[in-house]
Amino acid sequence: MRTFVAVAELGTVSKAALRLRITQPALSRQIMDLQQELGLRLFDRVGRGLVLTREGEEFLAESRGVLAHVDALGERVEVLKRGDRGVLKVAAPPHTIESVLSPFLPRYAERFPNVHVKLSEALGREQTAILERGEVHIGIRHDQGDRRFESRVLPPDEVLAACAPSLELGHAGTIDIGRLASHPLLLLDQGYSIRRLFDAACRLTDVDPNIMLESRAPHTLLALAEAGQGIAIIPSLLRTDRYTLRIVRVTHRRKPIRERYAIQWDKRRPMPPYAESFCEALAEYMREVLPITHPTESKMAAARKQPAVRKSRRQ
Repeated sequence: MRTFVAVAELGTVSKAALRLRITQPALSRQIMDLQQELGLRLFDRVGRGLVLTREGEEFLAESRGVLAHVDALGERVEVLKRGDRGVLKVAAPPHTIESVLSPFLPRYAERFPNVHVKLSEALGREQTAILERGEVHIGIRHDQGDRRFESRVLPPDEVLAACAPSLELGHAGTIDIGRLASHPLLLLDQGYSIRRLFDAACRLTDVDPNIMLESRAPHTLLALAEAGQGIAIIPSLLRTDRYTLRIVRVTHRRKPIRERYAIQWDKRRPMPPYAESFCEALAEYMREVLPITHPTESKMAAARKQPAVRKSRRQ
């Protein structure tokens, strides 16, 4: 096809052979083979030159379009080889998409404008099957300790308790899980890893939680807690800034109840280069911003420290 376009543009076999750096007999054979394959006569000989037939003129326009597409495809292949273009499929719990990915993705797009990130909502255990099937490249969740998956370990996700500000809950920003037994609790459903972590701590301390509501929607729990309808047990990855709440850390034997968060992928499946760069950038970002929600006492203490810091800087 390139040979045909060159002959059509230059008008002679000899000039086309020079441009394409092939011999005239070889070029003539290619044109003859093309005409035979198409069942069309593409050229008429006029003197020493070649003139396109009507069919040849139409085929020339189509050929130029095809060759332009092939050239563009070649350029796309080169971009793919460099690893900065493609579709990246990411699974994460809904609250992680809201609190982490929604502010991160615009920042990532500035650095990698040719990577299209496609998100899927999936809780921790739900991600295992879709990672294995290759439906997503990476999952963001609590570390499951599954050796089939590679991980980038992130700061831990902590169990927090949120309630109306009027309720005196805990001391110095913490509450032991045993002291929650008498309160009506607003819990995430058992698909959430943080719920299973809370349940495990309850079993260790022989606590029988007074469950008022189980919900798959974290913000339903926050709204009810703000209205004084119970204590919401939430992950520190959940945004709470739209609500007026008292936040305390839930502990067991004076230790925070927490679990490592991780970016994971199936080690048996090759990762495209842009997926690896995404993991690196996201891990760096999450180390900067986690935890999303801090205990209320910690916020107050930080506020009290600010004047002292400013004073020391002036000195």
